[in-house]
Amino acid sequence: MCPSLLAQTTSQHAVSTMPESNVDVLIIGAGPAGLMCANALNNAGVKVRIVDKRAAGIEAGQADGIQPRTHEILQSYGLFERLMREGREIHRNAFYYPGRDGGIERVDRMAAISSPTARYPYTMTRHQGGTEALFRDAMKLKGLEVQQATAPTLLELSSSDSSDLKDPDTYLVKAVLQHLDGPENDREVVHAKFALGTDGAHSWVRKAMGIQLEGGHTDFVWGVVDFVPDTDFPDIRSRTVIHSAYGSILVVPREGDLVRLYVQLTDHDIVDRQTNRIDKAQTSPEKLVEAAAKILQPYRLKVIGEIEWWTVYIIGQRVAEKFSIEDRILIAGDACHTHSPKAGQGMNASMGDTHNLAWKLAYVLKGWADMKLLRTYEGERRKFAQDLIEFDRKWATLFSGKPRTEDHQDGVTHEATLGVFKMFGGFTSGIGIRYAPSIIVQDAHQAAAAKLVVGERMLPHVFIHAADAKPTNIHDLLPADTRFKILVFVGDVKAETGAAQLRALEERMRRPTSFLQRFAHGDHTQIFDVLCFTAAERDAVDYTDVPELFRPHWSKVLVDDVDVQGRMGGGGFAAYGIDPNVGAVVVVRPDGYVGTVAPLDHVEAVDEYFAGFML
Repeated sequence: MCPSLLAQTTSQHAVSTMPESNVDVLIIGAGPAGLMCANALNNAGVKVRIVDKRAAGIEAGQADGIQPRTHEILQSYGLFERLMREGREIHRNAFYYPGRDGGIERVDRMAAISSPTARYPYTMTRHQGGTEALFRDAMKLKGLEVQQATAPTLLELSSSDSSDLKDPDTYLVKAVLQHLDGPENDREVVHAKFALGTDGAHSWVRKAMGIQLEGGHTDFVWGVVDFVPDTDFPDIRSRTVIHSAYGSILVVPREGDLVRLYVQLTDHDIVDRQTNRIDKAQTSPEKLVEAAAKILQPYRLKVIGEIEWWTVYIIGQRVAEKFSIEDRILIAGDACHTHSPKAGQGMNASMGDTHNLAWKLAYVLKGWADMKLLRTYEGERRKFAQDLIEFDRKWATLFSGKPRTEDHQDGVTHEATLGVFKMFGGFTSGIGIRYAPSIIVQDAHQAAAAKLVVGERMLPHVFIHAADAKPTNIHDLLPADTRFKILVFVGDVKAETGAAQLRALEERMRRPTSFLQRFAHGDHTQIFDVLCFTAAERDAVDYTDVPELFRPHWSKVLVDDVDVQGRMGGGGFAAYGIDPNVGAVVVVRPDGYVGTVAPLDHVEAVDEYFAGFML
């Protein structure tokens, strides 16, 4: 039986009289996850429609932390520069514990981001609506807008036949959409090849498909409040962890003079233990600020003007049992995983989900890849979600626990808190995410680029354009344009050894059996972007010294040398663990993660890699 949920008021006769339309992908929910996917698919030329039950987008509050890996992802879509202008950078953490006089005192300061390879080594804060606007405005320029005040009343697969399920051109998903700002019978039928539920923690799509959440709730209750403070607290513009005798606070500086406080609450009367839902009527933002002021003693804390936004929540730590139904109806973001917001992971995890998924949907829809490629979405992102929950359990317990004092020797120590910060630094920044071996992560020749870990994101490094000597970070050469990047690293092309290696590689890659020809679909440049990196000296080499296959444009040839000012560049082969005498082919997936590497004389390994999922 096909999974479905049919609203009681939607009769089959009513459905038959509704207007109907077809779309490649229907996205339900226009939060960060849905917008990330819609923007990426729209850029790829996929016919996509995105709807949201809200009458309008978010204006304040909600998620606000954006981590270094997400900065890199946004940069790959050309959206990070605006975030830099509008958001707030956080470069430092501070830690406070109970002092001898009964108040709090600072015990440590440290860098906010400890990952040494982060291109942008800081956290950004911007309210969720501001982040969503990055995508909404980019989509609008290309003709796609969110259809607000629109919600599904029916979602189902119209066939469970295996041949239909394997054919991505079939419109197997049927949805009935209700326009909430119109009359009750203002409905339509949408037939889609795929549907994606990005409709939040209480996801209608997840419930409609009968997908269960695994995990539960904690006993930790927290309030969140955004306001402009009047305070003499010295670390109000740092991300600050405060443990006191009266509870805990996390201080998060925001845009302008705004500050967000996460305040631990001890009044459990605001929680309905039958439903684990919060009754906000039992508290107020003024009470949250009052609790925060008590924790901050001996420093003062008052509100300037109006409180911008507030909420109260109970920490839930759950992961969906699966992320799709037959790889046709999928879920992402908070619909898949819920956790504490204090580590700033929610919006990042959600956008990471659909950044991972979008290119896979595009490849299947364009007929470039087998349907089995979509299975890697759950394989990669559900494992990430489980790791996220494991981290969150440790972090939430530490953060919500009482601090160690003379009277409470079993309490949380600063060393324990700092240990978790450092242990999970690569994970929380997103920099250390590593996908396990699969059809799109093949590490048999890892030694060819020993420091470019297959399954992790491509490391940033500055190289120099051979044509004009301009220094460029390699990340700026890896846009999220749905193409695989084929990075050819060769020694000195002015020397016969390097030149011979490139000629031999060109000959092999021009063969009909080569991945570049076999999976070209008429024009390999629409699927593969080839770049060449040489260890030759900057001023001794011309971009025309490499064969034409490796220089489709003058900007595609770079040297591993310092720039003309001697300020940046050089050392790239060493940073990547590539022997210039051997060389390497590095395959970077459309989402920026290293898919496989191989020595120059073993390019058949790259052929086998793509043969595993490409058509």
